Amino acid sequence: MELDPRTIEVMDECMVEVLRRKTPAQRLAIGHGMWDMARSMLTGHVKHQHPDWRPEQVQAEVAARMSHGATRTLT
Repeated sequence: MELDPRTIEVMDECMVEVLRRKTPAQRLAIGHGMWDMARSMLTGHVKHQHPDWRPEQVQAEVAARMSHGATRTLT
């Protein structure tokens, strides 16, 4: 598979150096924070799209979207 250079974001060297100085635990914390923020933003979006849904429905939809559909049940 050939990589398309138009779809790859190259990190700035200054940012690379900052991340290299982080401990593995700090890098995991950063990743978790990003995941948590994405989940929070998506939850708000789904609630806005479906104001009549119960919290369980919103949570299931957010989980399905963040897992690329892996959490959806087959019927």
